[in-house]
Amino acid sequence: MGIVARQSIKGSLANYLGVAIGFLTTFFVLTKCLTEEQIGLTRVLVDAATLFAAFAQMGTNSSIIKYFPYFRDSKRNRGIFGLSLLLSFVGFSILATGLLLFKGDIIATYSEQNSMISDYFYLLLPLTFFVLYLTIFETNANALMRITVPKIVREVVIRVLTLVCYLLYGYKIIDFSLFIVLFTASYGVAMLLNLFYLIKLGHISIKLDLKSIDKGVIKAMLRFSLFMTVIVLAGNSQFLGSLFIGAKKGLALTGIYTIAFFIANVVEVPYRSLGAISRPLVAEAAKNNDWTGMGVIARRVSLHQLLVSLLVLLLIWVNIDALFDIIPNGKVYEDGKWVVLILGMAKVMNSTLSISIDVLNYSKHYRLSLLFVLTLSIATILLNIYLIPLWSIKGAAFALLFAYSLYYLILLVYLWLTLHVSPFSLAQVKVVLIVALMVGANWLWELTVAKLLLANGSTFMLILNAAIKTTLLFGAGILLIYHSHISSYVNELIDKVIRQIKTVKQ
Repeated sequence: MGIVARQSIKGSLANYLGVAIGFLTTFFVLTKCLTEEQIGLTRVLVDAATLFAAFAQMGTNSSIIKYFPYFRDSKRNRGIFGLSLLLSFVGFSILATGLLLFKGDIIATYSEQNSMISDYFYLLLPLTFFVLYLTIFETNANALMRITVPKIVREVVIRVLTLVCYLLYGYKIIDFSLFIVLFTASYGVAMLLNLFYLIKLGHISIKLDLKSIDKGVIKAMLRFSLFMTVIVLAGNSQFLGSLFIGAKKGLALTGIYTIAFFIANVVEVPYRSLGAISRPLVAEAAKNNDWTGMGVIARRVSLHQLLVSLLVLLLIWVNIDALFDIIPNGKVYEDGKWVVLILGMAKVMNSTLSISIDVLNYSKHYRLSLLFVLTLSIATILLNIYLIPLWSIKGAAFALLFAYSLYYLILLVYLWLTLHVSPFSLAQVKVVLIVALMVGANWLWELTVAKLLLANGSTFMLILNAAIKTTLLFGAGILLIYHSHISSYVNELIDKVIRQIKTVKQ
């Protein structure tokens, strides 16, 4: 787990730097410079491009990781890079043809609520292309156990570039049409940066070395890639909510949902790093039929994801009122408060249990993933159709939570019965109990101390209350985690921090 820990920590630092930039951008620039409808438009475009790119990948995002051990050598990795480019281009060509053929129907669906979609529909293809190859280049780097730079590009560079776009429009230097074009181009710049990084690593080759690669491996990879074309859509089901809201409720509510989604999305930040760096280990264990080792990896990853994601969700929730109070136009976006909690719970579940998806996908039972992904996709679509008219944006959040619950219940039962692999451990029970104690302490604080501090209703006292409460609450929580010996890695990290503090004091 050494390389996992190092790369995960570096990747998480990049992620949280991106989150910090995204926080400032979203809450103090985006909500001030753009209207709810304009925010909704950017969200619909990005989410649609992400879903389309997931299809256009033709499963290469998973097959690169699964079959990289068969291509790996000390030089150019025998052309797996070129193969991933080719398959993705085929997928993009099919997708582009479909989008152009059904352009009128897609525009008609959204035009009932807002005509802005039809005005900027033409940007969907280049945006999808940029997102597609941004991901392909990033995955090739992940296969080389290099996640930090691609994470910086995705989490930091894109946010900085889009921040510049928001400011240019907000200060009326450019009009909205040029803003959308530059917003789209930001993803193109990020794509090129990932490509340059891969070239610098020097481990890529476009030419497929057929002489040194077993023909059976090539055929198996192609079959796996085509199969995973459908499967990868499961990982993007979370984006369906904004698309359904945009079609059924309009872009204004999509904008409110977008702000809530961004807040809840912070919960998954650790998962993006640890998930990316643990997949090659899962693939290696599957190749060697080491299911005992696979179980160890699954439990460790799941435990740390549960611990961090629950703490992040709690941090968000205990400060949610202060957050909406200080952001520009906060009263408008406060309607998404409960959406944050519901989506946050869904993301805790996904972060904790997503390792089970990798276990199945890299095992010989990967074909059965189709049944699970169809369950998730159909459940998400049907629940969105049914719940959004009933509960509006909260309905979209509940749709994702309920769909994830059904999906993971079936998947985990199957993995245990067939491979005897489970992500659960007793240490996770300790985590839940400690977080429950922290929730109770927060409730008591709100009933007692908070009432005194917030008596005059000032913003300053609201922020002061949040700062004091957060410091005491999480200080006590970290002590409980440390003395409960939930994780040796967490305890080692805390010990290291304590030693560094003592060294500084000396």
